[in-house]
Amino acid sequence: MRARNVFSFHAVLPDREIFERLFARKCRTKPRTAQRDGEPGRRKKCGDCGRPAGVAVVEFAVVAPIFFLLVLGLIEFGRMVMVQQVITNASREGARRAIIQGATTAEVISVVENYLASGGIRSTTVTVTPDPIDSAGYGEPVTVTVTVPFRQVSWLPSPMFLGGVELRATTTMRREAVQ
Repeated sequence: MRARNVFSFHAVLPDREIFERLFARKCRTKPRTAQRDGEPGRRKKCGDCGRPAGVAVVEFAVVAPIFFLLVLGLIEFGRMVMVQQVITNASREGARRAIIQGATTAEVISVVENYLASGGIRSTTVTVTPDPIDSAGYGEPVTVTVTVPFRQVSWLPSPMFLGGVELRATTTMRREAVQ
């Protein structure tokens, strides 16, 4: 008897009969015109299931706008979460630079903008508090805030849900200056 591999990665396919039942076409004939005793053509119906022809088109017309709205909403919210994460990381990198001895506001802004450029985000506003950074003593907080209007970073031509939202990330760290 052959030993069975516990970590097998092959898929076990169902029997052919089960597979055919699951994925078989429901209607195998073309739509026919239902006529009785010389009546002119009535509504076309499917030969096997009796469903009126064209129902799928109507169902698609009803469901498609909702489906596409859902997909565009997922794209927009996904991009918002991604940009929020990038600006949070950028503000954190800027705060790390701001707390060390001899850092300037221009250096901090440069670090933040370089980080954002690597993530493909432009047209941001970077604020460093206090300005100049040297005015903060040892252990005092230094705050770096990054803001960007979502309209500037959206992948959609005109954002539907988040068009007026401004994404903001703030990081505060204690200064490591010499006493």
